[in-house]
Amino acid sequence: MSLDAQRGRAALTWSPDRLVKALAEPAQPTSDFDLNPGQTPPVASLRPAGVLIAFHEDDGRLVLTKRASGLRHHPGQIALPGGKVDPIDTDETAAALREAHEEVGLPSAQVEVLGLMPAHRTVTGFAITPVVAVIRGPFTPVAEPGEVEEVFTLPYDHVCDPTKYRVEGRIWRGVTRRYHVAPLGPYYLWGATARILLQLASRIPE
Repeated sequence: MSLDAQRGRAALTWSPDRLVKALAEPAQPTSDFDLNPGQTPPVASLRPAGVLIAFHEDDGRLVLTKRASGLRHHPGQIALPGGKVDPIDTDETAAALREAHEEVGLPSAQVEVLGLMPAHRTVTGFAITPVVAVIRGPFTPVAEPGEVEEVFTLPYDHVCDPTKYRVEGRIWRGVTRRYHVAPLGPYYLWGATARILLQLASRIPE
């Protein structure tokens, strides 16, 4: 068995302690340009944002959303709960928690924040800080009308297994762009969300 395969299989066991150890590992910021080094990132200042990587304490299933099809930006895409930092937010963590409450009905009191990951730079000009957390106690999601089409979960042994990810590409604004994907069933996990989750999966210890 290859080292990569061994690493993928070892990461299948759910444990919050593994996440804590992963966050302690050195890591560099990621970017939508990681797989497209020949393309020039925009020089405009990045807008801060936060997303919540929230695993259920019982089995590690990860809460994700499918954005409403009528939205102007990224309609129908799979995303982590979160959004840009508003004036009412003290920081990216506050923004992620606020947005998670608005988008999926997750009370902040049920969220134990374990730590932060380095920011991910998007092609649309955001610096997204991933906030890794555990959901404590029973939680029934409620999708935000008009913003979220569906709230669903993906199993820990999918999102945190590096071997589940691959690279695909498509034409965007006349240029071929490559990106990470980790689809499962009807859910096409890709782009910035997949890259952020792969960064976490790659740091989880054996």
